[in-house]
Amino acid sequence: MAGTCIYDGDCGFCTQSAQWLERHGSCAIVPWQALDLAALGLTEEQVTSAVQWQDADGRVTASGADAVAQALLTCGAPWRWAGRVLTWRVVRPFAAVGYRIVARYRYRLPGATNACRIG
Repeated sequence: MAGTCIYDGDCGFCTQSAQWLERHGSCAIVPWQALDLAALGLTEEQVTSAVQWQDADGRVTASGADAVAQALLTCGAPWRWAGRVLTWRVVRPFAAVGYRIVARYRYRLPGATNACRIG
């Protein structure tokens, strides 16, 4: 397995995104609610505000847009190419801003629930 995508299983939008990744990627996909966060060195605030990426060695190595890029790299084309583009130094700041906007307004997106609202 290439790694693990850790997402907010209480958020409908995040769950739909995880289901998409399950169909297209080759990584494990786990809601943070099923994990021992302390053992991973993560806080509830971190996992409710951004998707996390755990590498094949069990280390959490990316968050937010960087984690999305890592997850996309486990997919076939064209999604793998999109993941590569998201890792480019010139693109990363824009991807991070885009991710923060989506995360902030995820409760307004298709599939969202009241649990998607973050403080």
